[in-house]
Amino acid sequence: MIYYVSGPVTILEPGLAVIDCQGVGYGCRVTSYTAGQLKLNQPARLYITESIREDAHDLYGFISREEQRCYQLLTSVNGVGPKAAMSILAAGPQNFTLAVMTGDEKLLTAAQGVGKKIAQRIILELKDKIGGSSMELDFTAGPAVAAPAQQGAAALAHAALQELGYTPAEIANALKGVDPKATTEEMVRYALRAMVMKG
Repeated sequence: MIYYVSGPVTILEPGLAVIDCQGVGYGCRVTSYTAGQLKLNQPARLYITESIREDAHDLYGFISREEQRCYQLLTSVNGVGPKAAMSILAAGPQNFTLAVMTGDEKLLTAAQGVGKKIAQRIILELKDKIGGSSMELDFTAGPAVAAPAQQGAAALAHAALQELGYTPAEIANALKGVDPKATTEEMVRYALRAMVMKG
């Protein structure tokens, strides 16, 4: 299994980046989001998800593990293939996550090859998996205890954002200024927007 490839970018075309790993060029299919963060002849690291079929062996490369995880979640949904998943992630994993968390079908159907039914299925199947439902979050610190609603919402939002790969420091900065009376979903949406603006 190839976990990641690292080296200078020798070819950069729409949907394709070739990484030179000590003389071997690995051709990786990439999203517009990842391609936008690569520079020709500059070093880069791409996290790899392999797709092996009888007639092809494709490498899908992602600039972050967060983007890779979003791709893997998308392709786990029936009817969503690699091309559709890459198209959805063209605007970045944060925007995809925001669309699922808020049930924004229009953002998903803007991607090529994604119709309304597929968008609805993506939201239905993935909302819990990316932390959209407090019922699905697994807290390992111990048994649940009663807490004020505001504190509970903040804790769930923090856990959901950590599940997406953000550090506690990044989450704390993103949640500065959020309404303490907001719901978990509102807090996550606020933080993701703050991170998108910062990025």
